[in-house]
Amino acid sequence: MDQICVVTTVVDARSVADVLAAAAVAGRLAACAQVGGQVDSTYWWRSGVETSTEWSVQFKTAPDRAAALVEQIRASHPYEVPEILVSRVDSGDPAYAAWVHEHTRP
Repeated sequence: MDQICVVTTVVDARSVADVLAAAAVAGRLAACAQVGGQVDSTYWWRSGVETSTEWSVQFKTAPDRAAALVEQIRASHPYEVPEILVSRVDSGDPAYAAWVHEHTRP
């Protein structure tokens, strides 16, 4: 139980990031969610290079809740092809991992 998953995504507006964060925590799919400041992203889209300003969201969840969290993010995400990355990490503090696990129970 010392492992957690960190799920990250980016969206085009702070209000959208806040809604994704609040929904994941309220639904106990994430123990916490952090909305980061604006980032400038450059990427290929529809045969051209695009640059846009986005907001990052980082969710902390238990490994057994990650798939459900990804599905919720995908269903609510405004992008046609959203970036949703899942990393399984060892918690440096077993108490934090236990807290994440406890607060992601339905």
